[in-house]
Amino acid sequence: MSSRPFLPSFSRRRLLGAGLAAAFVGHPLLRLHAQPAGATPDYPFTLGVASGAPRADGFVLWTRLAPEPLHGGGMGDAPVEVNWEVAGDEGFRRIVAKGRAVATAELAHSVHVEVQGLPPARWYWYRFTAGGARSPAGRTRTTPADNDEALQQLCFAFASCQHYEHGYYAAYRDMAAQPLDFVVHLGDYIYESSRKSHQVRRHEGGIPTQLAEFRDRYALYKADAQLQAAHAAFPWLVTWDDHEVANDYTNDESPRTADPAQFLAIRAAAYQAWYEHMPVPASMRPRGPDALIYGRHRFGRMLDLLLTDGRQYRSHHACLSGRSASPLADCADRLAPGRSFFGAQQEAWLARELAVPPARWTVLAQPTLLAEADRKRGAEHGYWMDGWDGYAAARARLLDALAEHKSRGGNALVASGDVHAFWAADLRRGDAQQGPLVATEFVGGAITSEGPSAAGVANMLAKNPQLRYGRADRRGYALATLDARGATVEFRAVEDEKTADSPVGTMARFSVEHGAPGVHAEAS
Repeated sequence: MSSRPFLPSFSRRRLLGAGLAAAFVGHPLLRLHAQPAGATPDYPFTLGVASGAPRADGFVLWTRLAPEPLHGGGMGDAPVEVNWEVAGDEGFRRIVAKGRAVATAELAHSVHVEVQGLPPARWYWYRFTAGGARSPAGRTRTTPADNDEALQQLCFAFASCQHYEHGYYAAYRDMAAQPLDFVVHLGDYIYESSRKSHQVRRHEGGIPTQLAEFRDRYALYKADAQLQAAHAAFPWLVTWDDHEVANDYTNDESPRTADPAQFLAIRAAAYQAWYEHMPVPASMRPRGPDALIYGRHRFGRMLDLLLTDGRQYRSHHACLSGRSASPLADCADRLAPGRSFFGAQQEAWLARELAVPPARWTVLAQPTLLAEADRKRGAEHGYWMDGWDGYAAARARLLDALAEHKSRGGNALVASGDVHAFWAADLRRGDAQQGPLVATEFVGGAITSEGPSAAGVANMLAKNPQLRYGRADRRGYALATLDARGATVEFRAVEDEKTADSPVGTMARFSVEHGAPGVHAEAS
């Protein structure tokens, strides 16, 4: 791989203090504590800081004032002024932008500062102050200009599925120490439901349905110091999946809530809380149960990243009566041409984006395994209706668009989450096993959420040759590196997610050649 002028060089230091009280990470700036030494009980920055939605001239900065994070925040109803500053150095000696935001009770005293007017392809440091208290510092960056050819290499991580009760966030501690340019989160940032088995820590309260309950659930997750460290280290791009609202929901239907009107009220509360806790621009602020969050993010001429929404607009589940996505099924309805995974408007947007002159790489960031996966054991066919197999015609349209994209010189990777397993797959147009290769898919496991059985994974590999690698007994995330010649994807696995200071290492490593899609395993 080429040298990396895009990232400032810094040595990786040994991790110290890896529990929930503190998380040291690779850069000496990012010694992030849930509260600084000597903090008073009313310290407001208990949920840390974050940045996201990077552009060539700026980014979004986020924090939320919450001295009592698990009890509504503890800020009362009054608005609070929050000062922010951005520096070109970690010591904050060279301030390049500063301003004042107002945190209001309407948005849970969160702030979303949209910084503009900065030079491209630069690293910056930022922090907030409110009521005499200062936040931890975070680090973020602007992207290269859209037509910048100078970028030699780009490195990012993608992750999903971080059930708080299933394990600790050692994967995020490891991620924060990597030399990344940004992070993509593919959904299931929180879980609305609990599991009584294999818990190492517990949700507060029951299944949230009201805004205050969703706010407290997010606060529980975001109070984790290892997650805070990863947010403070890099800008994030974020989308959602189902557990931010309700398991296996589709558009306005939920298996748990029969009345669509009642469910849309829950969805409105959930979307509002998601916005309040994510480093996203005001354009993504929900209007009731609706929010526009999909979009394109360009990183010079190296990468177009297409971030999608796979829940809000999709057709309801096929084959099964009621609103359930289980058990495995097969029927003519799942093949119906009118069925859509992204919805008509988002499908049209995606087709337009794939038709423009491509960057060196295109990454389609979407929630769940795209490759066809016959999951039923034995000779019969059985598919999971909450995945792409329940939307076969929509998948065919997407693969057609990826084929056209390839014909124009595009190189597409699909970054996926949701299924609590690591997968690497060849994506083919037409016949899933024999058709022409058009893209390569990687599913980045789960940060903590428990996966399917080894026998289930082995069955899927045996019945679906397009699935080139699969493993579900380990938790973690994926790390991707792109340059002009090719891409590498590394699966980073936690040794034991039930242990807060667990080691994390490389479980598998793959390469994809520029101009030649397909999975190639490398020695890890």
